[in-house]
Amino acid sequence: MYASLTSGGKDSVLSIQLALDAGLDVGYIVCVRPDNPDSFMFHSSNLDAVRLIAERAQMEYVEITTHGKKEEELVDLEKGLSLLPIEGIIAGAIQSKYQYDRVSTIARRLGLSVFTPLWQKDPDWIMDEVVHRLDAIIVVCAADGLGEEMLGTHIDAGLVERLKQISGKNRIHIAGEGGEYETLAINAPFYSTPIRWRGENRRINAGRSELILNGLW
Repeated sequence: MYASLTSGGKDSVLSIQLALDAGLDVGYIVCVRPDNPDSFMFHSSNLDAVRLIAERAQMEYVEITTHGKKEEELVDLEKGLSLLPIEGIIAGAIQSKYQYDRVSTIARRLGLSVFTPLWQKDPDWIMDEVVHRLDAIIVVCAADGLGEEMLGTHIDAGLVERLKQISGKNRIHIAGEGGEYETLAINAPFYSTPIRWRGENRRINAGRSELILNGLW
């Protein structure tokens, strides 16, 4: 049985879908909730959605809390994973060697295998998969060229073209691998029903804007 590390974003949710497509038994969805919004490893936006994703997938939800301090948060992750009866973990890393190496090191110490189906894959292919298989929206913008008007935007072919244009000017990673933006996958083939919400508000700071979804259900 596998446990998937996810914040509810497009990359980790797509990785779960690809794991299921490959016939892996995914029994746990693990969400690391950092106190620090600037965590090196983990997103902090709209994490209440992850429990709902687990429910819709009929998987067990596991939450690991951490202060979100660099490296210390990895100790908390390892401790949480060590308590689960699993043979492997799933992660949505694309090009972040920091993330990939640390997840791999934890897995090696725990004697677990690692499934990272997006690792070093072509970003164009990844975004095409997201467009055609998921319904994901942007919930955080944190790079030049990505204004607050993009919050709540669904990732479709038109948005991908816009991201490519922005990338040509500002050198962002079109899949947001450098933290340029964060997403929430509100639907996927393995969800029984989409994630919904009753209201929303925005938190706008210098260099970072966030869409906060209220009353998730």
